[in-house]
Amino acid sequence: MSPTPDSSKTPIPPTTPGAPHHDEERRLRELGYRPVLARRMGGFGNFAISFSVISILSGCMTLYGFGMGAGGPAVMLWGWAGVGLFVLCVGLALAEVTSAYPTSGALYYMADRLGGRRWGWYTGWLNLLGLLGAIAGIDYGAALFTGAFLNLQWGFEPTPEKTMLIFMVILLLHAVLNLFGVRLVSVLNSISVWWHLAGVALIVGTLAIVPDHHQSPSFVFTEFVNDTGWSNPIYVAAIGLLLAQYTFSGYDASAHLSEETSNASVAAAQGIVRSIWVSWIAGFVLLAGLTFAIQDYDATRASETGVPPAQILLDGLGTDGASALLLVVIVAQLFCGNAEVAAASRMVFAFSRDKALPGSALWRKVSDRTRTPVPAVWLSVAVACLLAVPSLYSPTAYGAVTAINVIGITPAYAIPILLRLRAGDRFQPGPWSLGRWSKPIGWTAVTWVACVTVLFCLPQSSPVTVDTMNYASVALAVVLVLATVWWFVARRSYGTPTAAAYSDREQAELAEGIV
Repeated sequence: MSPTPDSSKTPIPPTTPGAPHHDEERRLRELGYRPVLARRMGGFGNFAISFSVISILSGCMTLYGFGMGAGGPAVMLWGWAGVGLFVLCVGLALAEVTSAYPTSGALYYMADRLGGRRWGWYTGWLNLLGLLGAIAGIDYGAALFTGAFLNLQWGFEPTPEKTMLIFMVILLLHAVLNLFGVRLVSVLNSISVWWHLAGVALIVGTLAIVPDHHQSPSFVFTEFVNDTGWSNPIYVAAIGLLLAQYTFSGYDASAHLSEETSNASVAAAQGIVRSIWVSWIAGFVLLAGLTFAIQDYDATRASETGVPPAQILLDGLGTDGASALLLVVIVAQLFCGNAEVAAASRMVFAFSRDKALPGSALWRKVSDRTRTPVPAVWLSVAVACLLAVPSLYSPTAYGAVTAINVIGITPAYAIPILLRLRAGDRFQPGPWSLGRWSKPIGWTAVTWVACVTVLFCLPQSSPVTVDTMNYASVALAVVLVLATVWWFVARRSYGTPTAAAYSDREQAELAEGIV
């Protein structure tokens, strides 16, 4: 594979727009890669992995306590509605570019093709930071909820050390499940879709029927709570959007699994968009159901379980009912973390395939038996484990991990969209296209991402101390510095390939449609 001197001037045209079920293996070769992963995932499975990674039963439940103090019910509900609309714009714009470039590298490959090697390089590092931060955030959240479940059932005390141990066990489980191949991942994600939807219906339905007392609509949709230490309500409301923005991330998983998806040029694009709007609707219902069922706001926030949603279930349903529904949430979070490990490992594999990571020769290896990037799976969970270690020493570290996820992955979504807009007519869309809506939706997406990127670098609590500082900006700076330093080491070897990287015979066969 040889680097492309200036790929922004010669974007590779996709296959004929609208062609039904065109040869995705041939298309992958046109983009410069030999197929090595197993294409065993269907369209529903591709949608399911992004829906599972978004996981409303993970994001909404995990950060619900944060939302209770950063704006309260009004910001949680209306913030969810507004953020969901803007994220849908981001997803639509990203889906269009994914249709043109369906590879495991996803965002960084798109940026490289449309803007050049440096654009691809920095996009890749941001995307990788976000994906690895997401594994840490999701699985640590699952560990917190598992601790709350054990507390309800057997009086288990969820200390930071015990929570970290549970977290490591969950990481190990997800690593092992991902080693069995993409078919098992696809099956688990398909189950996950119905588990999430049925779980939301069960939780909301039970909370609507069983408790004797419910909050008023005015409380749920207008009550503003500020426990951040900041006095400006607009600033507090903006910070409170983290709950929704954190949950609405990870939908690039559909793109990362495109080399393992049939008809990926269409299915991966559809998977991104569908995962967002289905999560948008179901998440709003879940947040409303939880908030209506709050019995004592202050007591819920100070819950001994360490997880406010668990206290809502406990107050409204009793110990047995709360434990049963908490178990539903935990299983959903486990589905979510497993899907995120799959997406992150494909990013590690693809980035290593293009020689961007230290030790790339190891991380790009694929199992002959399962056609799964085994070393990439282990690296993904190991780094995620390291990211969560500060949670042993600081109660605010988990919030920092979630912010790292948002600050890493959100800008990475916007870069390919911005470069696609800059390319103008040089960008040739794939089978799934926005047509005349491409520019207005694209610019809306880029503007939104620019705003939230700045927003989530700002401190979330006042006064700002070592414990309350928002370390997302520090993490972003460290990654950019390391990426810049490593660029000078790896720039001669790094590069996305083109069809020109093949032999003359392969090029001739490609042109004749033989390959």
